[in-house]
Amino acid sequence: MKGLRFPHVEQGFRCERKAQLSNGKVRREVVFGVVSMGPDRADEKAVLRYLRGHWTVEALHYIRDWAWDEDRCRIRSGNGAQAMAALRNMAVALIKTFIPGTVAHGQRVLMLNHARLLQLVGA
Repeated sequence: MKGLRFPHVEQGFRCERKAQLSNGKVRREVVFGVVSMGPDRADEKAVLRYLRGHWTVEALHYIRDWAWDEDRCRIRSGNGAQAMAALRNMAVALIKTFIPGTVAHGQRVLMLNHARLLQLVGA
């Protein structure tokens, strides 16, 4: 793309987002990005799908970090970090599937009801 000093950039995009907050206010933001695929391989719909998929992953990381403070976890050797991430993903999936509300609410529910926790994990 002419004028951009990034190697392999084929096209740029501008994405406007609008979100209704729980307090009734509306939050608007504009983000810009670049992609290495040309319009023949990544049209507007494909770029939008990529952006939405990216935020799906980021939302899961956000939940894991806030619910279990994952960024400060000190497990770094062997397969420990990957195993813990898989266990946290499973916990998020179980809570979101079987307990209404937020993951934090689901954690509180399970913390106070050990029988329900054991039931969810099939013990």
